[in-house]
Amino acid sequence: MKQIKVAVIGCGAISDIYLRNLKSMFSIIDLVGCCDLDTERSRKMAEKYDIRQMTIEDILADDSIELVVNLTNPKAHYAVIRQLLEGGKNVYTEKVLALELDQAAELVRLANEKGLALGAAPDTFLGAAIQTARQAVERGMLGKVTSCLAQDGRDYGMMGQLVPFIPQQGGGMGFDVGIYYITALLSILGPVKKVNGFLKYAEEERSFELPSHAHFGENYKVESETILAGTLQFESGVIGSVQFNSDCIFPEQPVLMICGTEGVLYMADPNTFGGEVFYRAKGSHERIVLPQTFGYNENSRGLGVAEMAWSMVNGRKNRANKEMAYHGLEVLHGIAKSSESGQTYTLSSTFEKMPPLKQGFMPDYLAADHLPVDPEGALT
Repeated sequence: MKQIKVAVIGCGAISDIYLRNLKSMFSIIDLVGCCDLDTERSRKMAEKYDIRQMTIEDILADDSIELVVNLTNPKAHYAVIRQLLEGGKNVYTEKVLALELDQAAELVRLANEKGLALGAAPDTFLGAAIQTARQAVERGMLGKVTSCLAQDGRDYGMMGQLVPFIPQQGGGMGFDVGIYYITALLSILGPVKKVNGFLKYAEEERSFELPSHAHFGENYKVESETILAGTLQFESGVIGSVQFNSDCIFPEQPVLMICGTEGVLYMADPNTFGGEVFYRAKGSHERIVLPQTFGYNENSRGLGVAEMAWSMVNGRKNRANKEMAYHGLEVLHGIAKSSESGQTYTLSSTFEKMPPLKQGFMPDYLAADHLPVDPEGALT
């Protein structure tokens, strides 16, 4: 079986689960190297996963590497992805494609011009929970879908002191967290036509309050939005409400619902791949747990990379593709533009809903080497 050689750029916090899964979970992937501006971090990861410590120049010069996974800070996404595309590499990136919409449009155009694949997280919509919810909707369990709700709150006052990029542009609740909810809804309900919205920003500087922090007592500025709220009108006619608040508390209370004339779906946190999906039928007070017959209920970061690798082998479009990623980003920017102008924003982009994953294929944890192997039938 042909394998796709993959290298990873960015060895920060999220890289460990990506590297572990890409190394052991998917038979289509041959993980060969990693790099980071912090060479000590990349050295440790390379040693841990028995891969090459590389530079971006090494990756570009290696013709055997067909796919590069970009896990850098969101501010670096545009420059890194552009360099990789110009160097002839297929790219899968952590969310979002780029901070600015025009930058993301340029990356989509560049990938098209060069005939390269470009994919983006979140790929959690490929997990068991969202695939189960999509199946319920498409089998008519909700009747005619009429509305949806996505909401989450976190305490970014605390998290912003622990995760450096959170207070920066692109690290806010909308663009860093809300995109999981919006992508989940897009994967089930299809493209959005119009949005209205409001954004709120911190009115004052904040200070590092943790005594263990290197900058304890110093002030910092919050560049990202603290509240993003909006109303979405889908092309199908479904109306949705979204609200993401970083001036809230822990533990967070994620809400993701789809409502129809015959029933309601309650989904788990779309920042995860699994979790229970509840269904309540018209006239019933009971919430039923829907059985899940799809794989990937565990933390499967890198699933979108593996699915993209299969798409490259089979000459088809990948599911976590650039068009869907761009559309999700335009939804967020549309809410921001609506907040600024006080007017409804009409989206200029759309995307093609891709087929769901196949049922019945589960990761094989009983493989001879005791490592999970990607089931070819599910992702092809």
